[in-house]
Amino acid sequence: MTKEKPYSSDENLLHISFEGGILENPWNEPAEDMFKLTVAPEKAPDRPTYVEITFAQGNPVAIDGEPLGPVAMMTRLNQLGGANGIGRLDMVENRFVGMKSRGVYETPGGTVLRAAHRDLETITLDREVLRIRDSLVPRYAELVYNGFWFSPEMRLLQKTMDEAQQTVNGTVRLKLYKGNSTPVGRKSDNSLYHESLATFEEDEVYNQADATGFIKLNSLRLQIQAMSRKK
Repeated sequence: MTKEKPYSSDENLLHISFEGGILENPWNEPAEDMFKLTVAPEKAPDRPTYVEITFAQGNPVAIDGEPLGPVAMMTRLNQLGGANGIGRLDMVENRFVGMKSRGVYETPGGTVLRAAHRDLETITLDREVLRIRDSLVPRYAELVYNGFWFSPEMRLLQKTMDEAQQTVNGTVRLKLYKGNSTPVGRKSDNSLYHESLATFEEDEVYNQADATGFIKLNSLRLQIQAMSRKK
């Protein structure tokens, strides 16, 4: 922290965090010259950048068909995301010790990766598996944030996460534009999406009359609740 830069910063391959000093007042907007990895979204190019990210068992392994290791992968995505104003975050978070703390972050590559990964899961993960996995994410993130990476509960959760990622293989195409990382295409050999079943033009996928019994069964508990209130 210096007079010229009245805040502190910590930087690693994934992100830069800024806190302290003038940022301790949550009303103060961060100065534009503070940011190192990203341009302001309004100053990003007026034409979108398209990028394709390939995953194997949930891990990113290639960009635009070029195989890359983790360091090269993050370096490239930090450049692509940062140039398009992606990855800025200003938030007040809850510290493990009990207090609230305001932090400003730059995570361009991580933001792009997360958008691609989540999108690929929509076609490769079963609905209920995804629902259970997502219910565990807050606890998983909490353990990481609080430094319990090598705890037994973390090992248990990691096995579950690894199992859920076995079918997350494929490629996602994203449009990077002025602070947004938008998935616009996805494909996978493990895709659970079948156009023949998803089309609205076919009448043989299921019988519309089947919905009657479905509605009756699912509304039974609501009817019982209504009867109890009337008493």
